[in-house]
Amino acid sequence: MKLTIINILSLTEIILFLKKSLQNNAHKNIIMGENNRGRGEIMKKNDNTPSHHGIKIAIEDNNYPNETIKLLIERGSCRNFSDKKIEGHILDFILSSGVHAPTGGNLQPYSIIKIEDKERRRNLAEMCGQIFMEKAPVHLLFCIDWHRLKRWAELETAPFSATSSFRHFWISFQDVIICAQNICTAADSLGLGSVYIGTAVDYIREIRTMFELPQEVYPVVLLCLGYPNIKPSVRKKLPSSVIVHNERYNSTDDGEILKNFNEKYEYTEIKITEERMKDMEETCRDVHGEEFAKKCIKKIKETGYITQVQRYFGLHYRANEMPQGNKEYLETFKEAGFSWFEEFMADK
Repeated sequence: MKLTIINILSLTEIILFLKKSLQNNAHKNIIMGENNRGRGEIMKKNDNTPSHHGIKIAIEDNNYPNETIKLLIERGSCRNFSDKKIEGHILDFILSSGVHAPTGGNLQPYSIIKIEDKERRRNLAEMCGQIFMEKAPVHLLFCIDWHRLKRWAELETAPFSATSSFRHFWISFQDVIICAQNICTAADSLGLGSVYIGTAVDYIREIRTMFELPQEVYPVVLLCLGYPNIKPSVRKKLPSSVIVHNERYNSTDDGEILKNFNEKYEYTEIKITEERMKDMEETCRDVHGEEFAKKCIKKIKETGYITQVQRYFGLHYRANEMPQGNKEYLETFKEAGFSWFEEFMADK
């Protein structure tokens, strides 16, 4: 096996591979610590396993009422960027679209870190375990920012307690996401591609240090922008008839739930392997105990494959790993000067 690898890879490629592996291991993941193996690594097998992102669908010639509706419905995440740079005036329009998004009280409690430096983009890509990020010419880090508003209050001798308020946190979090999505849509409308990077949440402390975020500023989401090499695929979604409830929440019977998800994922069957079954059993045992683990493994063997939901919560977003680090995340808020999760103590 070693001879085969050496025959295929040049010495330079091997050195680069080892270097990147060491760099990746140097980052400390909040959930997994220094032993983080990366979400879904167990699924990275060359056996034609469908992507966890869902089923690609062909674009039909729909009779959309306008180009905006077409853009929104046919939007797909881009993970294959070209080398083309984003022109300055184009990026200005995109960013302006974000800062004009709806915001509670028009306070705009957010900041955007624009990242174009090649070395920083490479560091982020390696840290997040998403190497394609390096090719995207612009990364945007969206942050809750009460630092600017706190300074304004201090300069004008106004009372301030926003970092201690869950209400303010909740609204500011929404404002950040609305701003980010405005930018995402604006970029798509100008022929660019975009993709949100979820794994950034596992490296809050490193990101705060890397971008010198002051107190009262907390990173929320990372967005990559660039021109796509190929048009991003559209993924199949649950239809509005399933997602939208009229006047009140309508409970769905078991058969309908299974039907809806089976149609979304087109009855995806994940191949059984010894490694996957071992991980599935471990996840089930950690979360629900020995009896549930036996029940799940038995069902998989009877079915003859791993279902999409078993794959999601048993192997990819593992149910025994995802809740880990909850206290640590709250601690990162505390380190950043937030206390909305504690009883408010007036500063007298």
